[in-house]
Amino acid sequence: MEQPENDSVSYETAEQIILRWDATVSEDARVRMIFEGDRQEIDRYLQAVDRIQVSMESTTLSDDDGAAGVQEQSKKINGAIQIAMARLEDEFRNILISHASPVETETLTESMSSAHLTPRTSTSISEFPGNDDYSSRGEDDSISRDGSSSLERGESSNTISSYRSMSSIREIDLIPSDIVCDLRSIAERMIAAGYFRECVQVYGSVRKSAVDACFKKLGVEKLSIGDIQRMEWEALNAKIGKWMRAAKMCVRVLFASEKRLCEQIFEGLGTAADDACFMETVKGPAVQLFNFAEAISISRRAPEKLFKILDLHDTLFDLLPDIDAVFDGKSAESIRVQATEILSRLAEAARGMLNEFENAVLREPSKVPVPGGTIHPLTRYVMNYISLISDYKQTLGELIVSRPATGSRYSDDQTTPDMDFSDHEEQSPLALHLIWIIVILQFNLEGKSKHYKDNSLAHLFIMNNVHYIVQKIKGSPELREMIGDHYLRKLTAKFRQAATSYQRATWVGVLYCLRDEGLHVSGSFSSGVSKTALRERFKSFNAMFEDVHKTQALWLIPDTQLREELRISISDLLIPAYRSFLGRFRSHIESGRHPENYIKYSVEDLETAVLDFFEGCAVSQHSRRRSQ
Repeated sequence: MEQPENDSVSYETAEQIILRWDATVSEDARVRMIFEGDRQEIDRYLQAVDRIQVSMESTTLSDDDGAAGVQEQSKKINGAIQIAMARLEDEFRNILISHASPVETETLTESMSSAHLTPRTSTSISEFPGNDDYSSRGEDDSISRDGSSSLERGESSNTISSYRSMSSIREIDLIPSDIVCDLRSIAERMIAAGYFRECVQVYGSVRKSAVDACFKKLGVEKLSIGDIQRMEWEALNAKIGKWMRAAKMCVRVLFASEKRLCEQIFEGLGTAADDACFMETVKGPAVQLFNFAEAISISRRAPEKLFKILDLHDTLFDLLPDIDAVFDGKSAESIRVQATEILSRLAEAARGMLNEFENAVLREPSKVPVPGGTIHPLTRYVMNYISLISDYKQTLGELIVSRPATGSRYSDDQTTPDMDFSDHEEQSPLALHLIWIIVILQFNLEGKSKHYKDNSLAHLFIMNNVHYIVQKIKGSPELREMIGDHYLRKLTAKFRQAATSYQRATWVGVLYCLRDEGLHVSGSFSSGVSKTALRERFKSFNAMFEDVHKTQALWLIPDTQLREELRISISDLLIPAYRSFLGRFRSHIESGRHPENYIKYSVEDLETAVLDFFEGCAVSQHSRRRSQ
């Protein structure tokens, strides 16, 4: 025990000093605190306590002789010790309370920002699209960093910063060093006199209040697991972002600093006093902190929660070494175990949510066709979702270790698509899951295309949606690397085949009107052409083209380049055939009556009319021009 730098005092003097500061008998002792006075007064009191403790030890050694005088002296010394310990306990409490102001959040933030941090943006995604969640045109397919598409959901985005830290613990001084010395001098004497439990309880109660106050400043609420699980996801989503920020500050700064303070005051005083005081202070707050993540880890596994679950997983994974370092004592084992178990459950939840997402994509039930054959909300949602998954490829790549069980996962009678894994032997399990999601998305879209009454529109719908899938993959280097160029080429061939099928379904009949067969009159040596048949052929062409033009001007190809490419392809089929037909047979019609009833379109008219296709416009540009 360190002795105050004063000359040794006699027992009688020491006893007088102790009794003078007995708050139960002295009004002055009740209103004044020793450690708020001058240094000389503090040292005299501590020296008096030391002298009494020495006397108690020597009296204990001589107690065995049973002399009445010795027993009386022992009783007197014990009384003085009790008074002294009660006084020191009050002083200890008063000092702690005087320096128990919660750490300012700015201080915690500055401590965190002094670490080398690599920013990463936290994400979440809106709920799975409903049956009527249709976009009107689909030009803007961007997804905000909170996961919701600005077009699909109409919501503003909120960005929450998350970090991967390359450096961890940042301790700060919670109490000035000279005050720490006073606290240690009191703790040393209380523990030596057998007042360990009283010392720990006083310390823990005061410092825990300081930690609770800091929690309040950081927005860490006292919520039970039940409260958290009953919370609406939108509200919970915001709390998760706050929790991740607060958890880093609590573990790396607040808890670490509390541990350091305990070590400064109690280390080496025996009976693992520093560990005991630390746990008395932070065990409750630590359990409160980690209960939040635990509640999330065991909540319902909705697909839209995946990215917040991964953010939580990453945060806790990054914090785990720091948790082990801060909570390294035997009495803190339960905290370490809880954190490890939560991390495991978050990993399992993430795997489960990916499987739930695959199920949801396969079973998405909407049967009402999207107007104009445009991109289905499901396609946008799914591709935005897997684009976000690629942002988490490091984390998910470690969690997803098995390939999807194609077909065997589903317990109902719904038919499932096939997937040949032999084409993807070199790809990771996570990449296989992403490809499988695209496979079942296409499978679902094929089913939805059958709800279109017009076969041409069904092909256009498939072309639009598969093209969108291809563009989303090409637009993300991470996603393209995972999917692979081999499968990307298969998807490209798929939408090109759909475009070809559309052309056949739409234009074969129209072009059939421009054939020569059936127009020539057998045995005629005049013109060799039946004007009646020719007039019918022009009338059929006009009617069919007018119907196609009127209908397909309302259809929509959102991608500008794809729309232009298909128009060019249509023109390459239609315009040369019409120009040739018109060149061969115009004179036969114009030589008769009312040629304008049969030749309604010039070549230039058709070229202009094709420009109206796939604009999604109720009144076409060409129609407006013809009516002027």
